[in-house]
Amino acid sequence: MRFPVFKTSKFTQLVFPLALAAFAGASTSAIAAVDADAAQALFKKNDCTKCHSVDKTKKGPSLKKIAAKYKGKADGQEKVTKNMTTGPKVKLEDGTEEDHKVIDTKDPAAIKNIADWILAQ
Repeated sequence: MRFPVFKTSKFTQLVFPLALAAFAGASTSAIAAVDADAAQALFKKNDCTKCHSVDKTKKGPSLKKIAAKYKGKADGQEKVTKNMTTGPKVKLEDGTEEDHKVIDTKDPAAIKNIADWILAQ
């Protein structure tokens, strides 16, 4: 069995990898575009710091613990967003339960940004 041989020019050998790298870079930067300052401001404005800290357990789990729980899971962002926007019952570190506070914004971009920021911890 013979396989077809494709001849490539020097132009193709140079341009194709550059185009591929540019595409990959553009895709990665779009995914990784978290506005940490805006997320932290919304986090503080909504008194999330009463129950959560970036790296210490308070009344609720630390953001690092939340991020670790959902790391690599396809529905991680959806679950973090649901907790912030629907006010479900949550189990606190001391074993008690209460309704999770609903974040005070209707801006889907701001909600996505804070969820991505939490998951990036």
